[in-house]
Amino acid sequence: MTKHRCGWCVGDDLYEAYHDQEWGVPVYDDETLFEFLILETFQAGLSWITILRKRENFRKAFDNFDYQKIASYQQPKIDSLLQDAGIIRNKLKINATVSNAQAFMKIQEEFGSFSKYIWGFVDHKPIKNNLKNHKNAPATTAISDALSKDLKKRGFKFVGSTVVYAHMQATGMVNDHEVTCFRYDEV
Repeated sequence: MTKHRCGWCVGDDLYEAYHDQEWGVPVYDDETLFEFLILETFQAGLSWITILRKRENFRKAFDNFDYQKIASYQQPKIDSLLQDAGIIRNKLKINATVSNAQAFMKIQEEFGSFSKYIWGFVDHKPIKNNLKNHKNAPATTAISDALSKDLKKRGFKFVGSTVVYAHMQATGMVNDHEVTCFRYDEV
């Protein structure tokens, strides 16, 4: 029997695996939240499948998304990243990754964890939407607007409301699986 999936992922094995195993599953550990934040910032202006195809390259290039290491990157490391054809070589996004790691750690200091901070925007439980078609999913919401604004105030870059909402979807803060998708009631 064929499983019904959200329409956005159908037809690509990598997309389907990501959809089936990760997308929309609530994430509470800071390391994974940071990984998705970095991937989403690099995705800005590009397709998500482009980022997924380069994900392992990003993992290697950015020290397994270790925010403590990334926060201390100096110019020679940044220069080497700008030469790495396996990732998106955007100077502004690479520099933003370093400053975002620093801002991420400041939030951890203030709130005890980034997870406590970010999940506070949804009252620490996923929002379950009732989408009949993925084309009806919003690109932003009042919550993503507020979170984006707060992240920017705290020094984050490339965290516009659309990027933030995509992060909320990916990390399960919001369940935007189509109601007919087999994952809708599983996450």
